[in-house]
Amino acid sequence: MTAPPRFLSVRQAAFIGVGAMVGAGIFALLGAAGAVAGAAVWLSFLIAGVIAALQGYSFAKFGSRYPSAGGLLEYVAKGFGEGHVLGVTAWLTYSANAIVTAMVAVSFGSYASAVLTAENEFWAKVFAAVIIVAMTAVNVVGSRLVAHAQTVIVYVVLGILVVFAVATLVHMTPSLLAPAGYPPWRDIVSSAALTFFAFLGFGIITFTAKDLAEPARQLPRAMYLALGIATTIYIAIALGVFGTLSADQVVASGGTALAVAAEPALGRAGYWLMVVTALFATAGATNAGLYPAAGLSDRLVETGQFPPLMARRFARVPAGLLFQALACLVLVVLFRLDAIASIGSTVALLVFTFITAAHLRVRSQTGASTTLLVLAIASAVVVLVAFVFTTLIHEPASIVALLIILALAVGLDLGWHNGITRHR
Repeated sequence: MTAPPRFLSVRQAAFIGVGAMVGAGIFALLGAAGAVAGAAVWLSFLIAGVIAALQGYSFAKFGSRYPSAGGLLEYVAKGFGEGHVLGVTAWLTYSANAIVTAMVAVSFGSYASAVLTAENEFWAKVFAAVIIVAMTAVNVVGSRLVAHAQTVIVYVVLGILVVFAVATLVHMTPSLLAPAGYPPWRDIVSSAALTFFAFLGFGIITFTAKDLAEPARQLPRAMYLALGIATTIYIAIALGVFGTLSADQVVASGGTALAVAAEPALGRAGYWLMVVTALFATAGATNAGLYPAAGLSDRLVETGQFPPLMARRFARVPAGLLFQALACLVLVVLFRLDAIASIGSTVALLVFTFITAAHLRVRSQTGASTTLLVLAIASAVVVLVAFVFTTLIHEPASIVALLIILALAVGLDLGWHNGITRHR
């Protein structure tokens, strides 16, 4: 007798997204965002949260109508068909996800190395590779283990972050957050492209549709729950950190800003508590970041966008997951990824905007509001343009990396489809 299928709950689906969001972003980005927005980083997170909520509305309406293991890329197919537009977007999503997941793993490695090996760079890479391999194994076992692991990790991380936020807010110095010290609004808006990186994980929730009993009802709930939790936590932490340390101190502290800010209120124990939290959060984000790879690849092989190799199994390991993990390992070993957080956000803003544009074409089928879809597109474009002309333009290496990613996505799609054409 066949066992009945086991589905994820709304909470489990939401926690996969929360686990992907509340990872390296909040630990690694405060310094970078502070360098642009100063003490107004909390406003930057608020703006990024609004953009994510608008995109989340689009994804939730689309996912309710078309639940699929292909997640957000299924939405591109519905809006633009299964041609080159979908293929390029698929490769962009796959590569961007590998970059973001690798960055999260690097953050884990950095914290582990700081605790165990006095910040030895070699061991930082080893620890990063170990967490990728470990979380790949968790994903091979299946979505239920991913969900259970995320639930435990998210409860631990959120519990500690709530304690941190309350402690720092109670002991903060309000004058450090005075609006008189804020930079121009264009800088605050521009910095939202960086803080948006901390919300990238919400798109992963769309890939849980295949594991939900009633995706039309449960997917929107999971999306809004995850975004609500993440936005609240981010704003509270930003207020607590920048209300405890000056903007210059936060920038100088880099990735350990949360740990440094915890010391005045919680003592040295607070510093170590935040280090442990960072390890849990980045491990969870690595786990959640790898989750979509198998379902995404299988679905895109079905539609002819990926080659059949991407849907094979190697000793129970899905090829899509294996190649994603290998790409992460290569990135971790060969590159310093903290410098390209802006690339991950830029690519994600492009992809998410494109998906919502696809939604606009078929909004009559989903019942989505035209006004909200246009707002989602416009807000993302405004932040992206502001970021390009105020920040990215001064980072030629990041521009080159972005162009390489775009060229690879186009090249892989054209190469695969031209190969199909020649063999017909």
